[in-house]
Amino acid sequence: MVNLKVKIGNIELKNPLMVASGTFGYGEEMNAVIDVNKFGGLVTKSVTFGKREGNKSPRIAETECGMLNSIGLANVGIHNFVNEKLPFLRKLDLPIFVNIAGNTQKEYLDILNILEDESGIAGYEINLSCPNVKEGGLEFGRDANACFNITETLRKNTDRCLIIKLTPNSSFIAEAGKAVEDAGADCVSAINTLVGMAVDIQTRKPKISRITGGYSGPGIKPVALVKVFELYNSIKIPILGIGGIMHWEDVIEFMLVGSTAVQLGTVNFVNPFAIDEIPGKLIDYCERTKTQNIYELTGGMKS
Repeated sequence: MVNLKVKIGNIELKNPLMVASGTFGYGEEMNAVIDVNKFGGLVTKSVTFGKREGNKSPRIAETECGMLNSIGLANVGIHNFVNEKLPFLRKLDLPIFVNIAGNTQKEYLDILNILEDESGIAGYEINLSCPNVKEGGLEFGRDANACFNITETLRKNTDRCLIIKLTPNSSFIAEAGKAVEDAGADCVSAINTLVGMAVDIQTRKPKISRITGGYSGPGIKPVALVKVFELYNSIKIPILGIGGIMHWEDVIEFMLVGSTAVQLGTVNFVNPFAIDEIPGKLIDYCERTKTQNIYELTGGMKS
């Protein structure tokens, strides 16, 4: 039998397929469509301290090889999350990671401290890399010292699994990865969306209201792969690969360049049943290649 289990920090996942933040709501929205428990882990939509309405519409646009989004971290806020969303998440049979976003280091810490009093949470994914807001995350993610300081502060206040989500919109992702590793992170996730834009040639206006947004989907996969590869050769903590994963072959590619697990994002909009299809294909591949444990693939690319 092929073993699909992998481990990030002190958390074991039943398989290396996780839900990417912002592509699945809070889990309950998709539960009527698929069995959410088939995933190895779920990362929630970003949660900020106060409720956010997000950016004005239009804030999503399809492109030739993916999609642009400028949601602007719209969410219910931490207190509504705890009261309205967490009860459902606690019922699921998989590790739950809450994605936290903030404008200041104190805001990240305040949110984490509220969640520390709650059960049913395996860990946190700290969003230092959102390109869809004017303040906060993206600036933190581009500064290795800021990444270190935030990670160190949060590490001192939790024993739960701490994942730091890194921005690809920088030439120094490996430097940021090393900084958060040194500060005590258990894991990094990479990459978040690339900054992109699209123009309607009939109206001559941008296709999304904020002009630029986050570009995701198959078009960013080559960039995501090289960023994961750079991280794998710079840090020792696990890497969660993200970026254009649509099929089982993409999962294998990400693992071979260094990912311990991956997150499925844009594919959830295109084919929400991917989670029904990919695990079986991974088992088939492992059987054909005589790979007993899928974690053996991590970093297995031959030069």
